[in-house]
Amino acid sequence: MSHSHFIIHKPYGYLSQFIYELKRKKKLLGELYNFPIGTMAIGRLDEDSEGLLLLTTDGMMSEIIRSKKVDKEYYVQVDGIIHQEAIEQLQKGVEIGFNGTKYITKPCIAFLINEIPAFGTRGKKIRDERHGPTSWASITVNEGKFRQVRKMTAAVGFPTLRLVRVRIGNVHLNDLKAGEVIEVENFQIEI
Repeated sequence: MSHSHFIIHKPYGYLSQFIYELKRKKKLLGELYNFPIGTMAIGRLDEDSEGLLLLTTDGMMSEIIRSKKVDKEYYVQVDGIIHQEAIEQLQKGVEIGFNGTKYITKPCIAFLINEIPAFGTRGKKIRDERHGPTSWASITVNEGKFRQVRKMTAAVGFPTLRLVRVRIGNVHLNDLKAGEVIEVENFQIEI
């Protein structure tokens, strides 16, 4: 049986799903492209997050990519000028809340980004410089607790204002525009 695979740039304000049965109207992935029946998102990006999302009709592929063997890299715009000490705390692991208990994140790769990434403007305006400075960092994790990266930056005193996933394994967002979808033969994820 052949499967379909897609690389998309999930825009801000969309859910990483195709069905939403609660009363409020939400934007869903099916509005971006005519995906085949059985297409599923591999992992999730919450409604307020943007960036690289892989979709497939192959459940086994989904399991492989969601595993802890595959790195996920995020660019985060944070409130304030993040400093090296906070970056080092992120690298070592920080305490966050998860399912009502405290959890220490696994060591990760984190570094400052000095140049503002060229993602274009977000669907909803982020506060402007009148409210204080912002800065960018890269955080690469291979675990995926609920809203983990946001909780990590908050734990070191720099709440996330914007979160964009830029890489899953060796698949990069590159210049894909928000809402753009590319069908690929396979993901060729290296483990």
